[in-house]
Amino acid sequence: MTATLEHANLCVADPHKTAAWMTKVFDWHIRWEGPALSSGYTVHVGSKDSYLALFSPAEPLAEAPERYSTKGALNHLAFVVDDLDQAEAAVVAAGYTPMNHGDYEPGRRFYFLDEGGVEYELVQYD
Repeated sequence: MTATLEHANLCVADPHKTAAWMTKVFDWHIRWEGPALSSGYTVHVGSKDSYLALFSPAEPLAEAPERYSTKGALNHLAFVVDDLDQAEAAVVAAGYTPMNHGDYEPGRRFYFLDEGGVEYELVQYD
């Protein structure tokens, strides 16, 4: 049996703002949006086969636990891109700062944080 990730659900302050930069950087589209759990709002953004559900609750979000030190915390999300240099230019154009560049097997990569403190890794395999 093989499993494929269909979606992940993230809490974000503004799902429309997050979806906007994702459509530009990742060349994704909005698959669905509407009212969600507990009077919140969700935007599903992604490709034909997978997506991220960007959920914003009705109440203000609590601060996230520190990455890499809290059991069950989300450390980062990683995405494979066809052209890492083009992706980095799109990340910069979206207002984010690339960091932690690496070039090791099986590919080149960098990381960035969005306005909500979510860490993303973009990687290009050789």
